[in-house]
Amino acid sequence: MKQFVTAILIGLVSTAAFAATPEQEKQFVDTYKKAAEAKDSKTLATLLYTKGADPQALEFYKMMMMGDPNAKISSITLVPLTADDKAKAGKAMPGPGGKNFVLTLAPVKKLVIKSETKSKDGSSSSTSEVFVGEADGKLLIPVPGPAK
Repeated sequence: MKQFVTAILIGLVSTAAFAATPEQEKQFVDTYKKAAEAKDSKTLATLLYTKGADPQALEFYKMMMMGDPNAKISSITLVPLTADDKAKAGKAMPGPGGKNFVLTLAPVKKLVIKSETKSKDGSSSSTSEVFVGEADGKLLIPVPGPAK
């Protein structure tokens, strides 16, 4: 029993040691916002976790990260996952060609991006959300890969 409890405690300590700090979270959000506003596709691509990713999904994520060229980010936040988010993240999702896809990295947070577009004809706003995971001590956006 002692060995079991010790193993659990070591696992918890190890997990806590790899949790992103508030400074890392702020840096991730700031990097994303600055790159998105500058339409810096190279920097945005460095924020993607691509190990095991489907090539079509990767191209789609890169395109979506660039967003509407006329939109301005009004807010960007990294928020904790809800129970619904965790359930959704753990399920396979349909993708191109009828294949099922899964996230290639377990999410730990969700990035919520609110943007506004203004023109002479009026204005609109939108909100997008993307899961964020942690790998090698870095926060990254997991790109889906084929479900096994």
